[in-house]
Amino acid sequence: MPIHLLGAFLLSLVCGLVFTPAILDYCKKKNIYDIPNERKVHHLAIPRLGGISFLPSMLMAFIIVLLFAPVTDQYTLPVNIWSAVFFIGLFVIYCTGIIDDLAGLNARTKFMVQIATACLLPFAGLYVNNLYGLFGIYEIPNYIGIPLTIFIIVFIDNAINLIDGIDGLAASLSLLALLGFLAYFIYYDVFIHTYSILAAGMIGALMAFCYFNLLGNPERNTKIFMGDSGSLSLGFTLGFFAVKCASENTVIWPHRPEALLVPLTLLFVPTADVVRVTFYRLRHHKSLFDADKNHIHHKLMRMGLTQHQTLAAILALALSFIIINGLIYGIVSPTLIVLIDAVIYTLVNLFINYRTPL
Repeated sequence: MPIHLLGAFLLSLVCGLVFTPAILDYCKKKNIYDIPNERKVHHLAIPRLGGISFLPSMLMAFIIVLLFAPVTDQYTLPVNIWSAVFFIGLFVIYCTGIIDDLAGLNARTKFMVQIATACLLPFAGLYVNNLYGLFGIYEIPNYIGIPLTIFIIVFIDNAINLIDGIDGLAASLSLLALLGFLAYFIYYDVFIHTYSILAAGMIGALMAFCYFNLLGNPERNTKIFMGDSGSLSLGFTLGFFAVKCASENTVIWPHRPEALLVPLTLLFVPTADVVRVTFYRLRHHKSLFDADKNHIHHKLMRMGLTQHQTLAAILALALSFIIINGLIYGIVSPTLIVLIDAVIYTLVNLFINYRTPL
């Protein structure tokens, strides 16, 4: 079975490495660039359609592995209704991102599309139905679980979209989360690794993007941003994996007391940043849909860090939560773990505020 995962990763990686130069040439020909302004941290015009390669790369890898899996292994890789609905929702989100990158969409329109696509999964029967003791709550009825699931998917989708503010940040945090989900799915052998192959495919696409995004040279037309087509697609994929991981279904896998804590840990930094920024905007009577420069990466750069130093600092923070939660899991309750994470994140932000010039 590992050969399927390696195959999906390599196929998607190669697709991304092939597609991205073609996208760069297209952006240059059509003059499609992300123009610098007072809200952005880059100073040169950069192509912004890198995320267009994500879905085709992952999908091609998934289909090829799906076709060859029965020949190379005694198992088959079933694609159920949840997988089909996921691809439908992902395609809609992906197209919405492309339209936004090319023509521009207002935040409210994108928000409504996110809600509509998030509704697909609960209506296909996939939703969070257990909080596994978080705040003393265990099983929850569907009239709570369904809206909670929609909220989770939209929330994660926006979190990845909003934290995409410097080179490699959204991609790196997504890679870290995808690797975590991949390990978790492999451990429980979910659907004979169907979801593991999806994760491996997206990891390959992201690795190819990071090569151009982090190492590319704007003057040589080798640097690119992912744009909303990429960040929205990533967020929807991670939201789907989070719900899939947190959904209690003993037919698929055994009862797992850590099921909700895993996605909370893997996605804590981008989601916590959205919570903090939301409270900040509410407190200062600002629109929740208006962009600003109050995200954690903006604050770290105002503190004097470079883009790459900021990226390293935030990745270190995300890894710290994974390590800390892994060490104290089983010793303290899930509720206390989440509260400890919140306190740590608050203290980190207070320290950044203290070191940031006004």
